[in-house]
Amino acid sequence: MGANDQGVCIGNEAVWTREPVVPGEALLGMDLVRIGLERGDSAWAALTVITGLLEQHGQGGQCKEDPEPFSYHNTFLLVDRNEAWVLETAGRLWVAQKVSEGVKNISNQLTIHTEISAEHPELRSVAKAQGWWDGLGEFNFSRVFSPENPPVRMELAKKRYKGGTELLQQHDGSVTAAVMMSILRDKPSGICMDSGGFCTTGSMVSVLPRDTSLPCIHFFTATPDPSRSIFKPFIFSDCPTPVLRVVSPQFGPDDPVRKQPRFQSRVDRRHDLYKAHQVALNTMETKPRPQVDTPPALTPWQEKALGLLKNLLCFFVWSATTSLMQPAFLTPFHH
Repeated sequence: MGANDQGVCIGNEAVWTREPVVPGEALLGMDLVRIGLERGDSAWAALTVITGLLEQHGQGGQCKEDPEPFSYHNTFLLVDRNEAWVLETAGRLWVAQKVSEGVKNISNQLTIHTEISAEHPELRSVAKAQGWWDGLGEFNFSRVFSPENPPVRMELAKKRYKGGTELLQQHDGSVTAAVMMSILRDKPSGICMDSGGFCTTGSMVSVLPRDTSLPCIHFFTATPDPSRSIFKPFIFSDCPTPVLRVVSPQFGPDDPVRKQPRFQSRVDRRHDLYKAHQVALNTMETKPRPQVDTPPALTPWQEKALGLLKNLLCFFVWSATTSLMQPAFLTPFHH
């Protein structure tokens, strides 16, 4: 997940489809996110970049630092100040839905049914040739391309997808940054993961005002488990100052990702804040203090910080407008 200085945000999720994952090296979903943000000055432009790269290079590749192969295809959320898109892929094929009202989430599922706004020119002909679609009835992308025997993790994600949709719909029309943070911290839905061998590594909420005189604000935890993390704001500026405590170490030519065969050894990629967070979490779990509850979904400190930031931005733009931020899209991304 990430954002660029043009107000474009992208997040991706893993999916498996009827199209096979081709073995060998290819572009990862994370590669496509990064290149889309580098080259796209709008959500649609970034979507076009990604689909062009799919056509030229394909997708797949080794998705974890382990000799055992693990690859998948991808779905994406792409948003800017004015538009929101969902892009879902199957190999080099793709389909996109423009989200013009309401709420939308993705979670390891194919979610585009018949509401198709754009598609690969050969999408339907491939489906027909493979016998997945008769060419006569309604074309439902999710139904046509979802695998007959999906991986267990894809089946388990159905609950998380449904839970995310329900939480968003409860706040439809009144979504704020605080609401999005509380949703990303929700454990009963499975959105905030901390068990079963998986943990939400980091979370992000972006506020994208339609008013271009107001800056976009991107909140990152930069630490695992958002229910135990503070969302920290970032605003692009002409002279950004690197925050060294959240810069991961570099290993140069000795990095296992650069050697062939890849991932034959492991390195510690945790940045300093991540390490400190884990130490604090371990202390909380091994040396619990009496009468100390787990931090609530939105701590008073976080709530106060959001209020201070809003007032600060209001001060900065007071000469241009007296209105506070009006978010265009508040989109949750998590891994």
